[in-house]
Amino acid sequence: MLELKNVSFQVAEEGTDKEIVRGISLKVPEKKLIVVTGPNGGGKSTLARLIAGIEKPTAGKIFFGGEDITEKSVTERARMGIAYAFQQPVRFKGIRVVDLIRIAAGKKVTAAEACDYLSAVGLCARDYVDREVNASLSGGELKRIEIATVLARKAKLSVFDEPEAGIDLWSFRNLIDVFRNMRETIADSSILVISHQERILNIADEIIVIKDGRVEKQGSREEIYPSLGADSAEAPACDRLLKTMKDGMEDA
Repeated sequence: MLELKNVSFQVAEEGTDKEIVRGISLKVPEKKLIVVTGPNGGGKSTLARLIAGIEKPTAGKIFFGGEDITEKSVTERARMGIAYAFQQPVRFKGIRVVDLIRIAAGKKVTAAEACDYLSAVGLCARDYVDREVNASLSGGELKRIEIATVLARKAKLSVFDEPEAGIDLWSFRNLIDVFRNMRETIADSSILVISHQERILNIADEIIVIKDGRVEKQGSREEIYPSLGADSAEAPACDRLLKTMKDGMEDA
């Protein structure tokens, strides 16, 4: 489905070129959930933006469905079936949540169908379906609404950049079910998630470890996951916070 061949990306910084992504080659096959993990600053989010078309590689090629999309825009890639969920979702003043879901779906979506998407991400649909996507919504609410729009897209490839950021523990648990259902119910689709979270890593078909802008490890969950704890720089550190939250709820 998706293939990157020797993709690099660099930016000018203080008069010199800084390489953020260095010759990455990888494949994302159909009907797979791929989790990209690794140390902060390793190039994971940049990789996601390159796939979505927000950034253009300075070297290498990106193919989707066998077609070279290296020079295609975000809009062109979206039309081809690539959906992207930002780490920090954008706000759309003057647009209601139901309208945003309809735009994402690209077809007529009833209010009841929009409510189903919102319920799937842990939102009380009747409280949100007619809300404006503006500053009145918290970061966590925006994150879940954005994930609902990705569900409505039913894209061939859905890219999520740290989807757990800013959402509460209950919603995070629900998010795991969302990913499972997407993999099982959307035909010939794949999901690529940038995450450190152990529970997301545990449902991956494959794990890719990015470090210093390069692919350090890639393979099945059974091959890669046991080795992550051996290197503290790669360990899913965010799960310490999740465990603390869980322990606090149990003690309350």
